Amino acid sequence: MNKSGAKEPKDDSQVKKEGPVQSVKGMRDLLSDEFFSLEGFFEKASEIALYYGFQPIQTPLIEREEAFLRTVGEYTDIVQKETYTFRTKGGDRLILRPEGTAGVMRAYIEHGMHTLPQPVMLFYYGPFFRHENPQRGRQRQFQQFGIEVLGIDKSVADAITIRVLLTILEEAGLKDIIVEINSLGDKECRSQYKKALYAYFKRHIGKLSANEKELLKNNPLRLLDSKNPDIIPLKEKAPEAMDYLTGASKEHFKEVLEYLDTLKIPFRINSNLVRGLDYYSQTVFEFVLEKEEETEKGKESVRIELGGGGRYDYLAKMLGAKKDIPSVGGALGVSRIISLGYGTHLKPRILKKPRVFFIQLGFEAKLQSLGVIEILRKAKLPVRQSLSKDGLSVQLGIAERLKISWVLILGQKEVLEESIIVRNMEDRSQQTVKIADLADYIKKVIAK
Repeated sequence: MNKSGAKEPKDDSQVKKEGPVQSVKGMRDLLSDEFFSLEGFFEKASEIALYYGFQPIQTPLIEREEAFLRTVGEYTDIVQKETYTFRTKGGDRLILRPEGTAGVMRAYIEHGMHTLPQPVMLFYYGPFFRHENPQRGRQRQFQQFGIEVLGIDKSVADAITIRVLLTILEEAGLKDIIVEINSLGDKECRSQYKKALYAYFKRHIGKLSANEKELLKNNPLRLLDSKNPDIIPLKEKAPEAMDYLTGASKEHFKEVLEYLDTLKIPFRINSNLVRGLDYYSQTVFEFVLEKEEETEKGKESVRIELGGGGRYDYLAKMLGAKKDIPSVGGALGVSRIISLGYGTHLKPRILKKPRVFFIQLGFEAKLQSLGVIEILRKAKLPVRQSLSKDGLSVQLGIAERLKISWVLILGQKEVLEESIIVRNMEDRSQQTVKIADLADYIKKVIAK
């Protein structure tokens, strides 16, 4: 204890050590194979989006909390249970982005994109955050790829959004995908529909939990998302949104379905589909796989949601814009798609199988090693090496285990002669080549 009476801080030897620090629950390290699969997916998705006329945008990981409280909905699971929010020293309330659309619309308004030729078509990808229970295919930090078509109310934009996202899934090797689709109508339709849902579930209020009674009062649409077994039979007989569509909304939805028919995209209407965000209007959709999987009860049909989206014609005003900006978009849960393993693990173009193993012998050779590796890089030839090793047999053994066909050997003699030995590991033939000529030799012999 010091003179002031306060306890002296413990030194390091007194601090209790509780084992190694580990990652935060629900957040994972991405190691090489998964990292490259993720990069490969994003590369393929970006290429497809660019061909359809989309341009990239990257919004911050951190946004103002109000951007999501206003738009996602106060009585949604995302806002009530799943957001990571914090207050800065200056008193600002910030949030780790739980989804991408609100941030993109915020950027559209902030940067005056309404002055550009409409529609503005954007794509984005990266990490998002939700404090949900980690489980198979779902983590608290997850990766998404999304597209948005802003400033257009035509049904063709809905069709483009579905077509592009479905094409990405198909190019990733996923098959037998079904598009589930519904329409929530415009403001007037949605208002009448919510009143009908309220009246319907009010008659069955005894079967609702305390939380569901709160939803009934504040946001009856969310009851259609409920997984409560007592609610599922009720949902089957609940009023359907399409019964409340006005002429314009009905025509819009009819046109979207006609586009899907023309494009031969398999779909089914799901009258309980509302999506989990309050800003949706008109078209909503999800990409679904149905698989037979082994469970504790035996084989069961499992519904796997890969992503989805919809139209959000009133989102801009929620964010403070002076007028509505009709828009539509969607996103794919890339982390989930890759972890479930149903598709093909795409690899980025930058990832190439090494065809050369570089061996160095002695300190003088080590000094020259990085210069030789740079020659290989400029020749666009991926190389593996083991600069920490010294012996020839050890390094040759590593090359054999990696099944690499060509070995470059740089020893003391070769350093003095400014040359290098190029050995074919398949027939054990070798040739000495001047380092100055190495790139040309590689292009002619190894890279052919």
